Amino acid sequence: MFEAKIAKASLLKKIIEAIKELISEAKFECTPSGMTLQAMDAAHVSLVALLLRADAFEEYRCDRNISLGINLEIMAKVLKGAANDDCVTLRAEDDGDTVTFIFESKNKITHFEMKLLDIDSDTLGIPDVEYKSVIKMPSAEFQKTCSHLSIWGDSVTISSSKDGIKFSVDGEQGNCKMDFKQDSDTDDGVVLEVSDKLTLSFALKKLCAFTKASSLSATVRLSMSDDVPLAVEYKCEEMGYIRYFLAPKIDEDA
Repeated sequence: MFEAKIAKASLLKKIIEAIKELISEAKFECTPSGMTLQAMDAAHVSLVALLLRADAFEEYRCDRNISLGINLEIMAKVLKGAANDDCVTLRAEDDGDTVTFIFESKNKITHFEMKLLDIDSDTLGIPDVEYKSVIKMPSAEFQKTCSHLSIWGDSVTISSSKDGIKFSVDGEQGNCKMDFKQDSDTDDGVVLEVSDKLTLSFALKKLCAFTKASSLSATVRLSMSDDVPLAVEYKCEEMGYIRYFLAPKIDEDA
């Protein structure tokens, strides 16, 4: 038997909204220590990794490891049946082919039973990397930056140094640059840990999709190094995190 209870439906709604644009189906791995998800997008350009720790749930029971293959679009529709303040319980039998969602409010209990999918996917090993640049900035500012730059082109170049970080786009209709200086004196400033200057380019469409997780956390953490994917991390309140990984664009003229 697997059973996990979240105090507010709003958190689970935000998590699913943050990943369903990139992946339509995913396998939640449930163990006594918590729930994890790892999946590549259809183009195999980006990867999503989710962790929700067992001790952060209101209630959590997992008698043995169980995989839940879920259509995320349908799950998002199911969650629309819950008010943001409802408690949500996920329940599944060890050898069952459905997952049950239970929404509880002060005077109402709603049950949804959803068919599970048989998803054949392997967990990818994500190596530990000592990143040359780690940038912490307000998630709303990162979202606004990606949205504005996407007007001008499909690719953004991110340059980091000990003085600050620059986002730039050079498109057919014009170009745009945004510079952020190091500001560790305020809670909503940009904080940099840079061991070496770095300049890499990434697909803006994917970065814009990542920023859908902005509602989960006030800050976002960007980690970059040469020849490895960019890591973009949002905390899921106190429960865990969503991490996105995006391969840098290759300079064909190099």
